[in-house]
Amino acid sequence: MKCGFVSIIGRANVGKSSLLNSILECHLAITSPISGTTRIVIQGIYNDDDSQIIFLDTPGIHKAINKMGRYLNKHATGMYKDSDVILFVVDAYAGIGKGDRMIIDTLKSVDVPVILVLNKIDKLNNEQIFKAIDTYKDLYSFAEIVPVSALENDNIERLISVIKKYIPENVKYFNDDEVTNLSKQFMISEYVREKLFKYLKQEVPHSITCVTTSYEEKENITNIGVDIIVDRDSLKKIVIGKDGSLLKTVGQESRKDIEELLGKKVYLELYVKTVDNWREKERSLREFGILDNE
Repeated sequence: MKCGFVSIIGRANVGKSSLLNSILECHLAITSPISGTTRIVIQGIYNDDDSQIIFLDTPGIHKAINKMGRYLNKHATGMYKDSDVILFVVDAYAGIGKGDRMIIDTLKSVDVPVILVLNKIDKLNNEQIFKAIDTYKDLYSFAEIVPVSALENDNIERLISVIKKYIPENVKYFNDDEVTNLSKQFMISEYVREKLFKYLKQEVPHSITCVTTSYEEKENITNIGVDIIVDRDSLKKIVIGKDGSLLKTVGQESRKDIEELLGKKVYLELYVKTVDNWREKERSLREFGILDNE
């Protein structure tokens, strides 16, 4: 049995989370064209008859301009040494950029097989794909180069077969029915954040955090409450929208994803709070064991 860990790295917006979702054939990691969407390392577990591959979707590596950026970069690069394989995902359509070259420089000190994944080939013809391969193969000694389209699920099976060549023989770490290390509550809050990213301007989403604060399963329905936490009062009106229109849309779209995740009807309530107003509630939730300490 092949079993090992694979880190998915790359600069922001190259399609790392979309690739993970395509491999697992489920909506695990949220996606958005806004950089910084992925804030933690997301663990996705792939199982088939002869292997178990634990994928680690990392935050996009970028030039950090603040504490959050440095934290995300540290999270991403910290996965290198603990992986059996590294998938370096690039946007083949956009071409090589400074961020790609920066990552390649960090890989030169890593003693782990690196597979280059040329994503978004659905936007390229064959000649352009071969040109992209030639561009990257001279920059680093990649173990393999695999062109894919995460969006179109193109060449994903080929990528998995290539990964298996570099995964060690080992016992399984997880049961076959496990897909992720994330709790349902965390995934629910992420679905809400994904929909907010969809409708808000680029500077706003980074000021937002979502937390599932109530979760009650009943026979035919699950009642869920999610707090949307913003850093100032002026953002509350933006998130709520005119006559509550934006919040209603976010709730409707999030509920569809949550119902698919849970396999049952959901009653979802969203609450918009500022950081100061939420801290007292947070203390109470932790005191009564409703909110995890993670």
